[in-house]
Amino acid sequence: MINRNQLIALLVVFGLIATCPFWVKSAPTMNTIIAVLYIALLGQSWNILGGYGGQFSFGHAAFFGTGAYTVAVLQIQLGINPWIGLIAGGLLATFVALVIGFASFRYGLRGSYFALVTLAFAEVLRILSNSVSFTGGGVGLLIPLDRRFSNLQFEDNRGYFWVIWALCLVCFLTVWWIGRSRFGAWLMAVRDNEDAARALGVDVFRTKMGAVALSGFFSGVAGVFYAQFYLYLDPSIAYGSAISIESLLVPIIGGMGTLFGPLIGAGVIHFLSELTRHFVGDVPGVALSIYGVLLILIVMFLPRGLISIGTVLLGKSRRRANA
Repeated sequence: MINRNQLIALLVVFGLIATCPFWVKSAPTMNTIIAVLYIALLGQSWNILGGYGGQFSFGHAAFFGTGAYTVAVLQIQLGINPWIGLIAGGLLATFVALVIGFASFRYGLRGSYFALVTLAFAEVLRILSNSVSFTGGGVGLLIPLDRRFSNLQFEDNRGYFWVIWALCLVCFLTVWWIGRSRFGAWLMAVRDNEDAARALGVDVFRTKMGAVALSGFFSGVAGVFYAQFYLYLDPSIAYGSAISIESLLVPIIGGMGTLFGPLIGAGVIHFLSELTRHFVGDVPGVALSIYGVLLILIVMFLPRGLISIGTVLLGKSRRRANA
């Protein structure tokens, strides 16, 4: 029943979001909604591996950047349609995720060791993309402007809205399925106690590999969307630490291992980012400092994320009533 209610709530939420193009007339407001959905997709991709699987990644930029560069290089160098690049970017990011997962999980790396391995891979890919010619090196790649639906570019930002809305819906439905599937039960068992899960017959290695593959795919797809929306990439954007930080902050602040946590976290993160930019400007490091303070407060007072506020308040009211 809980999972069915979650599905109904998910469809209602995305149904309400789908009405935005019909009443939002301001282009900046629509861009804000698009940005929140994009960040939610990125955060949910991390949530699959970190929230449900308990495998904290500090280098999700490795998957994001691979997806972004795949669609850009295929368009610019080979003239391949970006709709094909969307799938190719997700699949190549999945391959990179499987390589990292195999190198880590096959040899029992977990916890901080796994986090450092993902961070190292992201940094290696950043250095490589800064050195080879087909990525444009340090100059980056500028995707030619050609606003046609067939080219995954749109005259109106509502076209981008529908693309990111659909990608988010697929990702969130996948996470809903994880929450009710046998694979999801194995994954959460590994998260809670890996040794106990192994003793009960769970194939820990295959379960982790499945999680990192799904996480890598959706992160790569988010990278493809970013490339098509902003039409520019360079190594510091694609493989930079900012992407990895944003990926993990969103679900941690919203609520790890929950269906709606990344969506809540994305809204809060983007709101804080815009608020900081409005009052402080683009001063380097200020936004990250605010994120850090918020993260400390969340860990101290709401360890299950903002999504648990209702539960915490309900628990306090019940204790007061019983007292």
